[in-house]
Amino acid sequence: QVQLVESGGGSVQSGGSLRLSCEVSGYTDSRYCMGWFRQAPGKERERVAFIDGDGRRIYADSVKGRFIISQDNAKNTLYLQMNSLKPEDTATYFCAAARMYYCPGSANFFNYWGQGTQVTVSS
Repeated sequence: QVQLVESGGGSVQSGGSLRLSCEVSGYTDSRYCMGWFRQAPGKERERVAFIDGDGRRIYADSVKGRFIISQDNAKNTLYLQMNSLKPEDTATYFCAAARMYYCPGSANFFNYWGQGTQVTVSS
């Protein structure tokens, strides 16, 4: 059974940093797409950052230059380093994995999801 468990969320002031972790169990195929979505209250789920099967990193324009996605295959863990946080980054962040080499454009194609971790950025 595949499980994704996020951790590392919390509250931080504007300009601060947080690092999210997503521990994966049940499969360890680094060729699959993995990444992060976020959802704020009353808003649609938003793509944040992804790593596809050949290690290419993809970022939403809203986080480019501030967030860094990485993975440690030995630890089966995906990370999201979030720097220069803004109040508009406040959301529940979800780790997700798709059984596809290249990351799909739609959340509907992601097969596995974590339970989410809350990030709150105050001004």
